[in-house]
Amino acid sequence: MPYQDALAYLYGLQRQGIKLGLEPMRMLLARLKHPQQRYACLHIGGTNGKGSTAIIVASILEAAGYRVGLYTSPHLLEFQERICVQHVPIAQERIIELTHRIRRAASLMAPLTFFEFTTALAFQYFAEEQVDVAVIEVGLGGRLDATNVLNPLAVVITNIAWDHEEYLGRTLSSIAYEKAGIIKKGSVVVLGPLSNEPQRVIQTCVRERNATAYRFGVDFSLLREGGDWFRYHGVSWAYSKLTCGLKGDHQRINGACALALLETANHLPVPESAVRKGLATALWPGRIEYIEHHPSILLDGAHNPAAADILASYLVQTLAGQSRARLVLVIGMMRDKNHAEFLKRLVSLADHVILTQANLPRAAPPHMLKDALSSTVSSVSISPSCSEALKMARGLASSRDLICITGSLRLIGEMKAVWQGHSQSTSSL
Repeated sequence: MPYQDALAYLYGLQRQGIKLGLEPMRMLLARLKHPQQRYACLHIGGTNGKGSTAIIVASILEAAGYRVGLYTSPHLLEFQERICVQHVPIAQERIIELTHRIRRAASLMAPLTFFEFTTALAFQYFAEEQVDVAVIEVGLGGRLDATNVLNPLAVVITNIAWDHEEYLGRTLSSIAYEKAGIIKKGSVVVLGPLSNEPQRVIQTCVRERNATAYRFGVDFSLLREGGDWFRYHGVSWAYSKLTCGLKGDHQRINGACALALLETANHLPVPESAVRKGLATALWPGRIEYIEHHPSILLDGAHNPAAADILASYLVQTLAGQSRARLVLVIGMMRDKNHAEFLKRLVSLADHVILTQANLPRAAPPHMLKDALSSTVSSVSISPSCSEALKMARGLASSRDLICITGSLRLIGEMKAVWQGHSQSTSSL
């Protein structure tokens, strides 16, 4: 099975759509002799920031000398990015081999979804690579997500915000309940900043499951020390003059959640030197990532209103420090997102807005985004493709300006491929 055939099979599973539930995964993993039980696990959930938190956790553990598996989604450029050991993406040959073996194991079962199959592939790969610990990002929700077959040392819920309401419910309480599904009986859970309504729901789940919760702002906290430095004060750790390789104040909060997870997870000792090195060297493409300067081109995968608020705060701070700099905003989103709420948080900051779309069936056409714009936005252009949108943005920006591309990680991946001078060989889920 050539690599492109393996990818074609995997992406073909997308036609099964999203099916939340654990029985298919339990059955498949039993046939594979439970690979997820052969190493320690840390489970990362929440609405925004879970990928960044997972990256920081993995970076610190690697600096501490552990052999670390990392499973995240979606990818930006290549499928292999989803499944890494020691930050090295899985080789094409292993994808071919494991796809063939898991297909055989899944024979006579009901068709699996793309995410179920990919999750099983990651778990099997980590077992065969003999990782010490796997850092696993939740795909969607938590309670019925395919990753929720784990028995982790500890879990993180980074935050709760509006996203995927069609699957998780139309209230923050219902979304919080689904996210809290990764909390196991007697487990340790780290909670990032939460508003009152989600906090009540999750605290109820914690009590009912006799879990131990550590809350941001109560049991652990951070303090800005000037410049890029911050101080972390936790349950037993207290470190000053820390710096995070990921940009933005929100990434310091993600870093604090990562530290709280590591200091409260049993059987994973981490020295201070690894904390400092892992935090400082953590990298996560597509999240407040600069790919060019003069003009600056900034990529950020924000795709829901809460993430748009975070990006807007960063842009305000950045533009305040650059006199006479203008902002050219390039936005492309998926059809199932809250376009109006996302756009209103960002477009007022821009001198010009370009609406475009990724080359995917799920992508919202630019005219759909324009219909969701406030009538007060006057300087708006529509571009039918990522390459044309980037060309248009360059034409509008001077060397001192900022071009920000956002709205979807799928868009970011395609834009990055265009910027690198080649097109993506595969679609992105």
